[in-house]
Amino acid sequence: MRALFLALTVALLLSSAVFADVAQFRGPHRDGKYPDTGLLKAWPADGPRVIWTAEGLGDGYASPVVVGDTIYVPGMLADGKGYLFALDLNGKERWRLAYGVETKDGQAPGSRSTPTIDGNRAYIMSGLGVLYCIDLDARKKRWHVDMLRRFGAENIQWSIAESVLVDGNRVFCTPGSPSASVAALDKMTGDTLWTAAGVGKQTSYCSPDIIRHGRRRLLLTETAKHVIGVDADTGELLWKHPHETDYDIHAVTPVYANGLVYYTGGYGSGGGALALSADGSAVRPAWNDNNLDVQHHGVILLDGYIYGTGHQSGRGMRCLELATGRVAWRSNEIRQGVVIYADGMIYVYEGPGSGIMSLVTATPQGFQRTGEFKVDFGDGNHWAHPVIAGKRLYVRHGKVMAAYDIAAQ
Repeated sequence: MRALFLALTVALLLSSAVFADVAQFRGPHRDGKYPDTGLLKAWPADGPRVIWTAEGLGDGYASPVVVGDTIYVPGMLADGKGYLFALDLNGKERWRLAYGVETKDGQAPGSRSTPTIDGNRAYIMSGLGVLYCIDLDARKKRWHVDMLRRFGAENIQWSIAESVLVDGNRVFCTPGSPSASVAALDKMTGDTLWTAAGVGKQTSYCSPDIIRHGRRRLLLTETAKHVIGVDADTGELLWKHPHETDYDIHAVTPVYANGLVYYTGGYGSGGGALALSADGSAVRPAWNDNNLDVQHHGVILLDGYIYGTGHQSGRGMRCLELATGRVAWRSNEIRQGVVIYADGMIYVYEGPGSGIMSLVTATPQGFQRTGEFKVDFGDGNHWAHPVIAGKRLYVRHGKVMAAYDIAAQ
């Protein structure tokens, strides 16, 4: 009996590790950092073992999410509709649900919004700016809102790519209209709860996040031409800071630590840090930087240092000190790519055409790559952000997704 009890306990612990939830874009806290431990610190010459591949997921650049024993990932099929696919942990399809028409953008057709899972509901934004609420138990749509029509906004050049944020009873989206930079909707009904004042031009490709500064909760995001801070509880637009890039592409969620908000953009525009006032109601520039211009690949903020890859101001990888903007190191061994983090290591997925995945030690002491392999399946650009869950690395490339075993033996 004791042996049986111990076996069941071990099985439960193992299952809880495998089934760790990643319910939204870029991890549990939207910062590109995943909580898994016990992972490989170096890879074999041909990369980690491929556990499975799943095909037929349609066109798109959205990341998967992993909740319980189910993987959810969207894609656009030949009928022009976006589908939410539900797979088991072996990569087998359980079901699919058409949620609505998707964008047929010539350069990047298909789904680009990562679903946000909240309880038994999924929230997903189409490239055409329609927000859908899907009941996962009933496998049906509960409501949808045409964000552009409701708030008098316009779509952007390469279609909406926002992964919406759920907070309490609200779901946040970024219409970017003259009257509504950010909107809070009732997550159960889709009704508008409040809107934050507009800041001029359109939205961009950024997904919002909420941080706590002193006693205030701030929603941080970027529109076409500004970094903005909104009181997450009242909807008051507290401040805006101008930052322009070519084609109005802002796609990197600002990150925060120790009173500083870091932002960045591509096309040589670089970024900088904004120092928040004590109550969060105002900002002032702390420093500016032209070394790291991240297009839409995210950054990692870890122990006071920022890690990311450049776009046009040198496409290599950079490490900056958050407090000062000082370049701790730079390397041209890795080109422009998505960065995520787990267990002391940074995973860099190069795109658009490379497909090289690299493993880099997360240290400000210098660039150290300990493994690499090529993602040789799928089609289109290598733009989807990878995901780490249950000691697996999930990589989506076009219509195909693979799961890699990254557990240390």
